[in-house]
Amino acid sequence: MKVSQLFTLHQGNSFELINMEIDKQSEINFVARTGENNGVVARTKAIETIAPFPAGYISVALGGSVLSSFVQYKPFYTGFHVMTLEPKKEMRLEEKLFYCHCIKMNAYRYRYGRQANKTLKDIELPELPEWLRSYTIDYSRIETKIKKKELLLDVSKWGLFKIGSLFTIENCKCSNASQLSDGDDIFYIGAKKNDNGVMKKAAYDKDLLTKGNCIVFICDGQGSVGYSNYMYADFIGSTTLSVGYNNHLNKFIGLFIVAVLDLERPKYSYGRKYKKYLSETIIKLPVDKDGNPDWQFMEKYIKELPYSDKI
Repeated sequence: MKVSQLFTLHQGNSFELINMEIDKQSEINFVARTGENNGVVARTKAIETIAPFPAGYISVALGGSVLSSFVQYKPFYTGFHVMTLEPKKEMRLEEKLFYCHCIKMNAYRYRYGRQANKTLKDIELPELPEWLRSYTIDYSRIETKIKKKELLLDVSKWGLFKIGSLFTIENCKCSNASQLSDGDDIFYIGAKKNDNGVMKKAAYDKDLLTKGNCIVFICDGQGSVGYSNYMYADFIGSTTLSVGYNNHLNKFIGLFIVAVLDLERPKYSYGRKYKKYLSETIIKLPVDKDGNPDWQFMEKYIKELPYSDKI
Protein backbone atom coordinates (compact mmCIF):
# COMPACT_ATOMS: atom_id res chain seq x y z
CA MET A 1 0.00 0.00 0.00
CA LYS A 2 1.40 3.41 -0.99
CA VAL A 3 1.71 6.45 1.29
CA SER A 4 -0.83 8.29 -0.86
CA GLN A 5 -3.43 5.57 -0.28
CA LEU A 6 -3.29 6.04 3.49
CA PHE A 7 -2.61 9.77 3.74
CA THR A 8 -3.46 13.03 2.06
CA LEU A 9 -0.18 14.79 1.36
CA HIS A 10 0.11 18.54 2.01
CA GLN A 11 3.04 20.72 1.06
CA GLY A 12 4.57 22.39 4.10
CA ASN A 13 4.68 26.14 4.64
CA SER A 14 8.30 26.64 3.45
CA PHE A 15 8.75 29.36 6.05
CA GLU A 16 12.16 30.62 7.15
CA LEU A 17 12.62 30.54 10.90
CA ILE A 18 14.57 33.81 10.78
CA ASN A 19 11.39 35.54 9.61
CA MET A 20 9.16 33.97 12.28
CA GLU A 21 8.34 35.57 15.63
CA ILE A 22 9.78 33.28 18.30
CA ASP A 23 7.65 32.76 21.39
CA LYS A 24 8.79 30.16 23.93
CA GLN A 25 5.35 30.16 25.56
CA SER A 26 3.50 29.50 22.31
CA GLU A 27 1.59 26.29 21.64
CA ILE A 28 2.67 26.36 17.98
CA ASN A 29 5.83 24.49 17.00
CA PHE A 30 8.12 25.13 14.05
CA VAL A 31 9.16 21.90 12.33
CA ALA A 32 12.26 21.70 10.15
CA ARG A 33 14.26 18.98 8.33
CA THR A 34 16.00 17.74 11.45
CA GLY A 35 15.91 14.19 12.71
CA GLU A 36 15.97 15.26 16.36
CA ASN A 37 13.46 16.55 18.92
CA ASN A 38 10.46 15.37 16.88
CA GLY A 39 11.59 17.74 14.13
CA VAL A 40 10.82 20.77 16.32
CA VAL A 41 13.40 23.58 16.34
CA ALA A 42 11.41 26.43 17.94
CA ARG A 43 8.03 27.73 19.09
CA THR A 44 6.51 30.60 17.17
CA LYS A 45 3.57 32.96 17.30
CA ALA A 46 0.61 32.35 15.02
CA ILE A 47 0.49 34.07 11.64
CA GLU A 48 -2.85 35.82 11.41
CA THR A 49 -3.64 34.83 7.82
CA ILE A 50 -2.24 31.28 7.88
CA ALA A 51 -3.51 28.53 10.14
CA PRO A 52 -0.92 26.04 11.42
CA PHE A 53 -1.21 22.38 10.57
CA PRO A 54 -3.21 20.62 13.28
CA ALA A 55 -1.81 18.33 15.96
CA GLY A 56 -1.95 14.70 14.89
CA TYR A 57 -0.56 15.23 11.39
CA ILE A 58 2.73 13.55 10.48
CA SER A 59 5.68 15.68 9.34
CA VAL A 60 8.17 14.19 6.86
CA ALA A 61 11.52 15.76 5.98
CA LEU A 62 12.01 15.66 2.20
CA GLY A 63 15.68 16.68 2.44
CA GLY A 64 18.27 17.18 5.16
CA SER A 65 17.55 14.32 7.59
CA VAL A 66 15.54 12.88 4.74
CA LEU A 67 12.38 10.91 5.61
CA SER A 68 12.65 11.70 9.31
CA SER A 69 8.98 11.29 10.19
CA PHE A 70 7.20 12.38 13.35
CA VAL A 71 3.67 12.58 14.71
CA GLN A 72 3.23 16.21 15.75
CA TYR A 73 1.53 16.57 19.11
CA LYS A 74 0.92 20.35 18.81
CA PRO A 75 -0.18 22.62 15.95
CA PHE A 76 2.80 23.49 13.77
CA TYR A 77 4.30 25.43 10.89
CA THR A 78 7.08 23.99 8.75
CA GLY A 79 10.28 25.11 7.11
CA PHE A 80 11.44 24.28 3.58
CA HIS A 81 11.11 20.77 2.15
CA VAL A 82 8.80 19.36 4.80
CA MET A 83 5.64 17.49 3.81
CA THR A 84 2.71 16.85 6.12
CA LEU A 85 0.54 13.74 6.05
CA GLU A 86 -3.14 13.77 7.01
CA PRO A 87 -4.60 10.30 7.69
CA LYS A 88 -7.46 9.53 5.31
CA LYS A 89 -9.21 7.61 8.06
CA GLU A 90 -9.00 7.79 11.83
CA MET A 91 -5.75 6.33 13.15
CA ARG A 92 -4.59 5.67 16.66
CA LEU A 93 -1.27 7.18 17.68
CA GLU A 94 0.31 3.70 17.75
CA GLU A 95 -0.59 3.22 14.07
CA LYS A 96 0.83 6.61 13.08
CA LEU A 97 4.08 5.85 14.90
CA PHE A 98 4.30 2.54 13.04
CA TYR A 99 3.95 4.26 9.68
CA CYS A 100 6.50 6.93 10.69
CA HIS A 101 8.99 4.15 11.31
CA CYS A 102 8.18 2.45 8.00
CA ILE A 103 8.64 5.67 6.05
CA LYS A 104 11.96 6.39 7.79
CA MET A 105 13.24 2.91 6.90
CA ASN A 106 13.32 4.06 3.25
CA ALA A 107 15.85 6.83 3.97
CA TYR A 108 18.75 4.80 2.54
CA ARG A 109 17.25 5.34 -0.93
CA TYR A 110 17.78 9.10 -0.64
CA ARG A 111 21.47 9.61 0.03
CA TYR A 112 23.87 11.95 -1.72
CA GLY A 113 21.44 14.85 -1.96
CA ARG A 114 18.47 12.97 -3.48
CA GLN A 115 15.24 14.36 -2.05
CA ALA A 116 11.85 12.73 -1.63
CA ASN A 117 9.69 15.57 -2.97
CA LYS A 118 8.24 13.64 -5.91
CA THR A 119 8.46 10.09 -4.65
CA LEU A 120 7.16 10.19 -1.06
CA LYS A 121 3.62 9.51 -2.23
CA ASP A 122 4.71 6.28 -3.93
CA ILE A 123 6.67 4.74 -1.04
CA GLU A 124 5.25 1.31 -0.27
CA LEU A 125 4.07 0.69 3.30
CA PRO A 126 3.35 -2.73 4.82
CA GLU A 127 0.03 -3.87 6.15
CA LEU A 128 -0.57 -3.03 9.78
CA PRO A 129 0.54 -6.03 11.89
CA GLU A 130 -2.28 -7.81 13.64
CA TRP A 131 -0.68 -7.36 17.08
CA LEU A 132 -0.55 -3.59 16.59
CA ARG A 133 -4.29 -3.28 16.07
CA SER A 134 -4.89 -3.71 19.79
CA TYR A 135 -1.50 -2.66 21.16
CA THR A 136 -1.49 0.39 23.43
CA ILE A 137 1.62 2.31 24.48
CA ASP A 138 1.96 2.95 28.20
CA TYR A 139 2.29 6.72 28.56
CA SER A 140 2.37 6.80 32.33
CA ARG A 141 5.03 9.15 33.65
CA ILE A 142 8.35 7.60 34.68
CA GLU A 143 9.22 8.68 38.19
CA THR A 144 12.62 8.68 39.89
CA LYS A 145 13.44 8.59 43.59
CA ILE A 146 16.89 10.06 42.97
CA LYS A 147 17.28 13.72 43.78
CA LYS A 148 19.80 15.52 41.62
CA LYS A 149 23.18 16.01 43.28
CA GLU A 150 26.10 17.98 41.98
CA LEU A 151 29.13 15.71 41.80
CA LEU A 152 31.91 17.74 40.25
CA LEU A 153 33.82 16.31 37.32
CA ASP A 154 37.23 17.98 37.57
CA VAL A 155 38.74 16.57 34.40
CA SER A 156 42.02 18.40 35.05
CA LYS A 157 42.69 15.91 37.86
CA TRP A 158 41.88 12.81 35.81
CA GLY A 159 44.53 10.35 34.66
CA LEU A 160 45.43 8.95 31.24
CA PHE A 161 45.00 5.22 30.61
CA LYS A 162 45.38 2.98 27.58
CA ILE A 163 42.29 0.91 26.84
CA GLY A 164 44.53 -2.16 26.66
CA SER A 165 45.62 -1.56 30.27
CA LEU A 166 42.04 -1.20 31.49
CA PHE A 167 40.47 -4.19 29.76
CA THR A 168 41.15 -7.66 28.50
CA ILE A 169 40.20 -7.37 24.83
CA GLU A 170 38.49 -10.19 22.94
CA ASN A 171 36.94 -10.43 19.48
CA CYS A 172 33.35 -11.45 18.78
CA LYS A 173 32.82 -14.56 16.68
CA CYS A 174 29.89 -14.38 14.26
CA SER A 175 31.11 -13.75 10.71
CA ASN A 176 27.82 -14.41 8.95
CA ALA A 177 24.57 -13.42 10.65
CA SER A 178 22.48 -15.05 7.92
CA GLN A 179 23.63 -18.45 9.20
CA LEU A 180 22.18 -17.86 12.67
CA SER A 181 19.17 -20.02 13.44
CA ASP A 182 15.91 -18.22 14.11
CA GLY A 183 14.95 -18.06 17.75
CA ASP A 184 14.21 -15.89 20.74
CA ASP A 185 17.04 -17.05 23.02
CA ILE A 186 19.80 -14.46 22.74
CA PHE A 187 20.60 -11.05 21.26
CA TYR A 188 22.62 -10.77 18.07
CA ILE A 189 24.68 -7.56 18.14
CA GLY A 190 26.27 -5.94 15.11
CA ALA A 191 27.96 -2.73 14.02
CA LYS A 192 24.99 -0.58 14.98
CA LYS A 193 25.20 2.56 17.09
CA ASN A 194 21.52 2.58 18.11
CA ASP A 195 19.49 0.18 20.30
CA ASN A 196 22.66 -0.92 22.12
CA GLY A 197 23.77 -2.57 18.88
CA VAL A 198 20.98 -5.16 18.93
CA MET A 199 20.07 -6.32 15.42
CA LYS A 200 17.70 -9.17 16.30
CA LYS A 201 17.23 -12.22 18.50
CA ALA A 202 18.52 -15.64 17.50
CA ALA A 203 18.79 -19.22 18.70
CA TYR A 204 21.46 -19.94 21.32
CA ASP A 205 24.81 -21.08 19.90
CA LYS A 206 27.52 -21.76 22.49
CA ASP A 207 30.28 -21.66 19.84
CA LEU A 208 29.44 -18.06 18.98
CA LEU A 209 28.69 -16.87 22.51
CA THR A 210 30.24 -13.72 23.98
CA LYS A 211 29.88 -13.24 27.73
CA GLY A 212 28.07 -10.16 29.01
CA ASN A 213 29.07 -7.45 31.50
CA CYS A 214 31.46 -5.95 28.97
CA ILE A 215 32.18 -2.87 26.90
CA VAL A 216 31.40 -3.46 23.21
CA PHE A 217 33.66 -1.62 20.76
CA ILE A 218 32.42 -1.17 17.17
CA CYS A 219 35.66 -1.59 15.24
CA ASP A 220 34.29 -1.71 11.70
CA GLY A 221 31.09 -0.82 9.88
CA GLN A 222 29.93 2.15 7.85
CA GLY A 223 28.74 5.04 10.00
CA SER A 224 29.27 3.26 13.32
CA VAL A 225 33.03 2.86 13.74
CA GLY A 226 34.23 4.18 17.09
CA TYR A 227 30.92 3.85 18.93
CA SER A 228 30.83 1.83 22.16
CA ASN A 229 28.07 0.23 24.21
CA TYR A 230 27.79 -1.52 27.56
CA MET A 231 26.23 -4.98 27.28
CA TYR A 232 24.90 -6.55 30.46
CA ALA A 233 23.85 -9.98 29.11
CA ASP A 234 25.50 -12.75 27.10
CA PHE A 235 25.10 -12.29 23.34
CA ILE A 236 26.27 -13.32 19.88
CA GLY A 237 28.41 -10.60 18.34
CA SER A 238 29.53 -9.79 14.81
CA THR A 239 33.24 -10.07 14.01
CA THR A 240 33.15 -6.30 13.44
CA LEU A 241 33.05 -5.98 17.25
CA SER A 242 35.58 -6.35 20.05
CA VAL A 243 34.73 -6.48 23.75
CA GLY A 244 36.53 -5.44 26.92
CA TYR A 245 36.34 -7.07 30.36
CA ASN A 246 37.70 -6.25 33.79
CA ASN A 247 36.89 -7.23 37.36
CA HIS A 248 35.48 -3.81 38.30
CA LEU A 249 32.87 -3.50 35.57
CA ASN A 250 29.15 -3.24 36.28
CA LYS A 251 26.31 -1.44 34.51
CA PHE A 252 26.98 1.90 36.24
CA ILE A 253 30.73 1.95 35.60
CA GLY A 254 30.06 0.66 32.09
CA LEU A 255 27.79 3.59 31.26
CA PHE A 256 30.32 6.08 32.66
CA ILE A 257 33.12 4.63 30.54
CA VAL A 258 30.99 4.49 27.39
CA ALA A 259 30.29 8.23 27.78
CA VAL A 260 34.05 8.87 27.93
CA LEU A 261 34.78 6.53 25.02
CA ASP A 262 32.30 8.37 22.82
CA LEU A 263 34.63 11.36 22.91
CA GLU A 264 37.10 9.26 20.90
CA ARG A 265 34.58 8.49 18.16
CA PRO A 266 35.40 11.40 15.79
CA LYS A 267 38.90 9.96 15.27
CA TYR A 268 37.52 6.98 13.37
CA SER A 269 35.59 6.43 10.16
CA TYR A 270 34.86 3.64 7.71
CA GLY A 271 38.38 4.04 6.30
CA ARG A 272 40.15 4.09 9.68
CA LYS A 273 39.46 0.92 11.59
CA TYR A 274 39.16 1.10 15.39
CA LYS A 275 40.51 -2.41 16.04
CA LYS A 276 44.04 -1.56 14.89
CA TYR A 277 44.33 1.26 17.44
CA LEU A 278 41.98 0.01 20.17
CA SER A 279 44.48 -1.24 22.77
CA GLU A 280 46.70 1.83 22.40
CA THR A 281 43.86 4.38 22.49
CA ILE A 282 44.22 6.65 25.53
CA ILE A 283 41.28 7.94 27.53
CA LYS A 284 40.99 10.08 30.67
CA LEU A 285 39.30 8.72 33.78
CA PRO A 286 38.90 9.83 37.41
CA VAL A 287 41.74 8.59 39.62
CA ASP A 288 42.00 7.63 43.28
CA LYS A 289 44.76 8.72 45.68
CA ASP A 290 47.09 6.06 44.25
CA GLY A 291 46.62 7.18 40.66
CA ASN A 292 44.49 4.17 39.68
CA PRO A 293 41.09 4.46 37.99
CA ASP A 294 38.56 5.52 40.62
CA TRP A 295 35.94 2.87 39.90
CA GLN A 296 34.01 3.74 43.05
CA PHE A 297 33.61 7.38 42.00
CA MET A 298 32.42 6.38 38.52
CA GLU A 299 29.76 4.09 39.96
CA LYS A 300 28.66 6.69 42.51
CA TYR A 301 28.41 9.41 39.85
CA ILE A 302 26.02 7.41 37.67
CA LYS A 303 23.97 6.20 40.64
CA GLU A 304 23.35 9.77 41.77
CA LEU A 305 21.96 10.92 38.41
CA PRO A 306 18.17 11.28 38.19
CA TYR A 307 16.50 8.12 36.85
CA SER A 308 19.55 5.98 37.57
CA ASP A 309 17.20 3.85 39.67
CA LYS A 310 15.53 2.83 36.40
CA ILE A 311 18.72 1.45 34.83
